[in-house]
Formats: sequence, C-alpha cells, structure tokens
Amino acid sequence: MQNFSELPISPFVKERLLAAHFSIPTPVQAAAIPPALEGQDVLATAPTGTGKTLAFLVPVAEMLLRRKTPGVAALVLVPTRELAMQVVDMYNVLRGKQLGPAALVVGGLSETEQLKTIRKGAGLVVATPGRLEDLLDRKLIQLREVEILVLDEADRMLDMGFLPAVRRIAAKLPKDRQTMCFSATMEGDMERLVKDYTRNPVRLAFGSTLKPSENVRLQAFEVEVDGKQGMLHHLLNKESGRCLVFSRTKRGTERIAKNLNRQGIQAAMIHGDRSQSQRTAALEGFQQGRFRVLVATDLASRGIHVQDIAHVINYDLPEWAENFIHRVGRTGRAGKQGLASTLFVREQRSDLFELERTLGIRMERMGVDAGFPEKSESARGDMTRRPSSARPRMAQLPGEILQVLMEG
Repeated sequence: MQNFSELPISPFVKERLLAAHFSIPTPVQAAAIPPALEGQDVLATAPTGTGKTLAFLVPVAEMLLRRKTPGVAALVLVPTRELAMQVVDMYNVLRGKQLGPAALVVGGLSETEQLKTIRKGAGLVVATPGRLEDLLDRKLIQLREVEILVLDEADRMLDMGFLPAVRRIAAKLPKDRQTMCFSATMEGDMERLVKDYTRNPVRLAFGSTLKPSENVRLQAFEVEVDGKQGMLHHLLNKESGRCLVFSRTKRGTERIAKNLNRQGIQAAMIHGDRSQSQRTAALEGFQQGRFRVLVATDLASRGIHVQDIAHVINYDLPEWAENFIHRVGRTGRAGKQGLASTLFVREQRSDLFELERTLGIRMERMGVDAGFPEKSESARGDMTRRPSSARPRMAQLPGEILQVLMEG
C-alpha cells in the first residue's frame, strides 16, 4: 500500500484521513491495517514514533461505522493517562460527525464525565487497566459486546505491573474477538500474554526495537558532578526548538524545572506526583509553545507524543536500556532528523559503555567547552552496530506469520 486511498475502507474514513493530511502510510500502517481490516489478529513490534496509533484506529473506525447497535465494541488498553488522551485525540480526528465520541477511562479525571459518555452508548473505550477494572468491579461498565481489543504499548503496561489487571479484564471479553497488540519489545511475560490472547496473529516486525532511530544523532558529554546544570543551560541556549529533558527522579525533575525557570527558560514538568490537570497543562503548554522545555521522568516518556521535538537531553542516565530507547524516540519522528544528548560524570563511564553495548550503538563523545567532537567520529554519531548475534531476537510464537519489513 502506497497511499491510504488504496485501502478498502469507507469513503468517509478516506475523507477524514485526507482532511487530516494523512496520505502516505508509515510502514507500520501499511502492513498492519490491511490484515486488521480483514479481522485478523495482529502482533506488531516496532520502535516508538512509527504511527502505531493510526494503524489500529483505522480498523476500529471502520468496524464502528458498520455497527448499528450502541455499546462498547472496541477497547484500547494503554499504560498511561497521557497516552490514552492522545489516542482519543487521534480518534477525534477520524470520527467526524458519523461516529460518536470515545469514552476516556483513566484516573485523575472526572469519573462522572467518563460514565456519562459510556452511558450514552460509546462504541470505543480507551482506558488504563486500573481505572477500567475499578469500573468493572462496580458494574458501571460491561464489555460483553467487544469485537476488537487493542493492547497499545503492551510491554510498558506489563512493566508497570498491570499484567494481572489486563488478564482479569480480558477474561470478561468475548473469546471470539479480534486482538491487536502493539509493543516495543517481545519477551518474558509479553510472549505468554500474546500466546494466551491472540489467534494465529499476523506478526509484523519493524527493524530492531532495541535501538534508536537512524534519524537521531546521539552524543554524550562527560561533565563534573556540579557541571550538569551549566551544560544543560549551554545546550538549551544552542537550540531554538522544543527540548525534552529527562531526569530519573521526581525530585530531580522539579529541581531542574525550577532552575531553568529562574534562568529565564520557560519550562514545565511531568512526573508521577503531578495531578492530571497539571500534566495536561504542561503537555498543552509544551505543544503550543508556551514552554520551550519539558522536564519529565521515565514514567511519562511514552505518554509524550508532541510533534517536532528538536532535542532530547538525558540529564540523568536511564535505569534501563529500554528507557533510553523511549526517551530518544521522542525526537527524530516521522522521518525528521533529531538530536539526543546524554550527560554523565566520570564515575558513570562504565554505565555508559554498558548502555552502548546493550543497544549496539556508539554515542559521539563531545567536548564540554564548545560542543565539538573530541575524536574524529561521523557527524551522525558513529552509531556502529554490534554483530547481529548480539542483537535481541523475537521469540517464535505458535501459528504466527512473520513479516520483517525493515532490516535493523
């Protein structure tokens, strides 16, 4: 499929896609949408920023257009409130006047409004597992008519401890439903979840899910313990576009944001202790340009889908290599070039080397003073790949159809 116009979908959805300036599908969309439209289960592993949301919303919209009875027909489970809100925003782009609103079922927002949308016959529910299970336990929602289940960023849901909740929710759904699962990784509990809840899925793999996008230049700065704030300020002054800064702790996030604001750099922050209204205000302000910098913890990294982030700065090294992928995946999206800088101190050299070894990359070492490379490395960051034997491989699942669309 080279163009959305080639899809066997309704003229209405084609018009909505065109009106939203969606004409050429991403590889994920081109591969996942056709089998999903045929009712097949889909299992896709792909790096962040590859267009997975539209890949499942187009089939969902088509199913809802055909359905004549009210009630929940499609359920999308996601790990965070921010991601749920952005899935609903994308659905609103597609739904126009022929489809009803989606019910957003998450913590931190008015339960009354959520229940009102459900009781009006919402066909689509986008939910985090904890809040949805709470409504199920109180018999405030029923899922007996669900035709499509989508697990979006499923590995992240499991990392956050939602596996028991996901299993209890799935047990209340019809067994003959269609299931689509989108994940950045496929290992451990994810393999078991897929085996239990998909039937002969079309398996789609897009490059290596454990390495940064080729569109992102990676660079690293070794600084003194008390030099991080100064280096951060220096990097931000060199960049005029939107910048996303990652800290490992809530306290660190607050300290960084407050320091930046004192220095005259408009910065907002997101972490686990912020209320939903505070998170929404921070994201909207960042998206709309009121804040040039957003400081966040890893918990929020997958919920930040803001267009045209020019520079991601790792103020702290991530705890896990996978978190690095999701951090830098916020830039260099949709084919654009991005930049990711990592700050570390001398005592963290071995940690940085281990991170590079795990991901099979090499970050460009930069001089602290003027930002020029200390060694002659390529302008793209010398992202030297390790031998293929060192790369993680996806487990082969029973009955799957494997399609590798892009070589890592």
